[in-house]
Amino acid sequence: MQLSNHFLIAMPSLEDPNFSRTVTLICEHSESGAMGITINRPMDLALGDVLTQMGIEFEPSAQTESPIYQGGPVQENRGFILHEPIGHWESTLRVTESLGVSTSRDILDAIARQNGPTHHILTLGYAGWGPGQLEQEIADNAWLNGPANREIIFEVATDQRWQAAAEHLGVDLAALSGETGHA
Repeated sequence: MQLSNHFLIAMPSLEDPNFSRTVTLICEHSESGAMGITINRPMDLALGDVLTQMGIEFEPSAQTESPIYQGGPVQENRGFILHEPIGHWESTLRVTESLGVSTSRDILDAIARQNGPTHHILTLGYAGWGPGQLEQEIADNAWLNGPANREIIFEVATDQRWQAAAEHLGVDLAALSGETGHA
């Protein structure tokens, strides 16, 4: 099972406060584990706040008012920029031919100058799973999973992404109980 470029959609019964009602894009998945970015947990921080804290000059704009997201519970003090197109940044993990995750300052400098990727989401932290852990959580019915959709990542309103991601897979979350039935 290869889960890179797939959504993990928290089942309604998932009560872990880090992941309840989340949509996480799996950016990398191998026998060593998995790494993902949660795309629907806005924080009480804006891009301009982070740029200011990093000493990066910028002109205030709608873009600098965009929210920063809680990308997951691992390395919450480190920034991750999920973006398209890929571009040529100092440190980028390629998710697809057009979608990447960068962690280098050069992409933030470009975004501040309004010369960065067309679409981007800045997160603090990421979600990580050890070898076999994610597969076991899926088997335990904690997650729905299926192919990611760039419109849900970049164009759907944050508070609608959980429902939209499930609907993209043809699933009505309201109809799910989280328990496996036995006849």
